[in-house]
Amino acid sequence: MFFLETAISIFIGAFLLTYLTIPKIIKIVEYKRLMDNPNQRSSHSSRTPTLGGIAFFYTLIFALFFIRGRDVFDEAMYIIPGLTILFIVGLKDDLVVISPGAKLLSQVFAIAFILTNPSFTIHSLNGFLNISEIPYYLYLIIGGFMMLTIINSYNLIDGIDGLASVVGIVIMVIYTTIFYLTEEYFFALLSITLNASLMAFLGFNLSSDKKIFMGDTGSLIVGFIISILTIKFLALRPDSYTELPFLLENAPLIAISILIVPLFDTARVFAIRIANNKAPFSPDRNHTHHVLIDYWGLTHKQASFIIGCFNLLFVMLFIVLGSKARNLGMVIMLVSVVVALGYIFFKYNYSFATLKQKIMLRRKVDKIKGKVEEVNGKKKKKNLSDQAQNKEEVE
Repeated sequence: MFFLETAISIFIGAFLLTYLTIPKIIKIVEYKRLMDNPNQRSSHSSRTPTLGGIAFFYTLIFALFFIRGRDVFDEAMYIIPGLTILFIVGLKDDLVVISPGAKLLSQVFAIAFILTNPSFTIHSLNGFLNISEIPYYLYLIIGGFMMLTIINSYNLIDGIDGLASVVGIVIMVIYTTIFYLTEEYFFALLSITLNASLMAFLGFNLSSDKKIFMGDTGSLIVGFIISILTIKFLALRPDSYTELPFLLENAPLIAISILIVPLFDTARVFAIRIANNKAPFSPDRNHTHHVLIDYWGLTHKQASFIIGCFNLLFVMLFIVLGSKARNLGMVIMLVSVVVALGYIFFKYNYSFATLKQKIMLRRKVDKIKGKVEEVNGKKKKKNLSDQAQNKEEVE
């Protein structure tokens, strides 16, 4: 009961703090003219305020102050330096743009604070693919690579209105449930805090008159928290899994299913870019959400909702399978789904030149249709006018 009261208080406080301060951020950004200018790759057509992630940063800092007593290994004091590093780097990147190398180096420093805390040490994969004990140096390599992948994968899906928020909300709901069932209340409250901020932000991100983007400031912070929750999930004690509805050895696959949207999109985009002899981080409109909008004609809200529902259903499917199936069968299932999705999205030609031509062609077709409808409308109106005039003459 005490946890429930704390959780409700944290959720309401985080939601209100984010919701009430984002309008202030919008006013300052507009006054200082720090808006995001659209370019040929942008999904928006007008200058839009960014830096919404600032609200995430201080909301998390406030929340960590109030929930710090629930962290067994003083995790809050290790999270704050990493959050601060990524906040500064994201803010700078939103304002003046920094190189991918500098951004990657800052992420390594932020991750180092987390990996040195004993609470996050992964001692074993508990039989996943017959892997049990893990040496400490191997944990540092695997954990570091995993956190870097999650942070950058989440950063890359922030390309249309609502998507990053919706996917983040789905992930936070799942991790809140997992950490509540395993009695890791500090991490459950951390998930609730970020979930409340994302929900408050989503309304502004989808708004037509008070729109704001989270920017790299927000996506780096959210990706960092997601990576922390993921590595903590994999570091849970074996006895904690007795309350979870899936087998202990399937935990790595459950973690992949939770992060399927950013991981699949990043792998797919990198494969396309490398196949086209481009750098993996080179900008384009080859992301899954861009495909849904540019090729399938969906709106931002529709694409975000569909991807979010897919993420949730995919996790639920793997939790059900993970309660009975051994990890080899789950691996086969995961590979099959990824191959099927890869085929669906790879069968199109996603080179940027071709995409641009198709978009321009569609606009020309829509323009021609509009003119034809306008001409037909004028003809119809003229016919009605002539009929009325003839009627008057007859009378």
